[in-house]
Amino acid sequence: MEQIRAEDVLYEDNHLLVVNKHAGENVQGDISGDFPLVEKVREFIRHKFDKPGNVFCGLIHRLDRPVSGAIAFARTSKALTRMNKLFAEKHPRKIYWAVVEKAPKEKSGSLTHHLERNEKQNKTYAFQEERKNTKEARLKYRQLLSSDNYTLLEVELETGRHHQIRAQLSAIGCIIKGDLKYGAKRSNPDGSIYLHSRELEFEHPTSKEVVKIIAPVPQDKLWQWFEIELKKQKK
Repeated sequence: MEQIRAEDVLYEDNHLLVVNKHAGENVQGDISGDFPLVEKVREFIRHKFDKPGNVFCGLIHRLDRPVSGAIAFARTSKALTRMNKLFAEKHPRKIYWAVVEKAPKEKSGSLTHHLERNEKQNKTYAFQEERKNTKEARLKYRQLLSSDNYTLLEVELETGRHHQIRAQLSAIGCIIKGDLKYGAKRSNPDGSIYLHSRELEFEHPTSKEVVKIIAPVPQDKLWQWFEIELKKQKK
C-alpha cells in the first residue's frame, strides 16, 4: 500500500502527526478513486510502528487538492476531539503563502467578505455585503516579495471557509497563479495552484505547549526562487 515519505513528516509524537502535503494529493477519498492522504498516513503509522489491524488516523482539518503544505492528523481519538475543539474555536495560527498574478494595491491589509459556496460548482463567491446563505470571511495579508511577473503574499486566516483565500484574493484582483477556477490566465502543468500552507501553530492537545510547524515550499523553480530571495533579504 502507498504511504507518505519520511521526509514529508514535519512533526510527530504519540498524539499528532503533521505532514507536508504535495499539491495534487486528495486529503480524503473522492470520485477520482485516488488513494487519499489520510490513508497514506495510516499506512505510514502501521509500517513504522508495526501495528496490526486498523490504525487510528483522525483528520483534523483539510487542504484543497491543488494546495500544498502543512496538514495535521491525530493519532488518538482523544487528540482528535481536543484538536477539533481547538480548530473550531479558531485558536490555531494558520499562515499561507500565495503567489499571485498581480500585486494588491496596498502592501498589507485586512480583507472581509461574505462568502457563498456553490456545491454543484465546488466554488465560492465573495461579496462585499451580507446576503442570504453567506458566511463572513476575514484574513490578513502582507506582500513579501515580487519577481518580474508575480508577487508572493503571506496570508493569515482569521476564519476558515471553503476556498476562502482563493475567493477573497480573486475578489480584489490578486489571482493565485494556476488557479483557473478563480480566474488565472493559465493552469500549471501539474494541476497545482501556488498556494502553500506555510505555518501551523497551535497548543498541543495534551502537553499544552505551543507547537509551531513550518512547511518547506514545493520543489519548484518559482517557489524555490521566492524562498531563496527571502532568505537573502533576512541576512
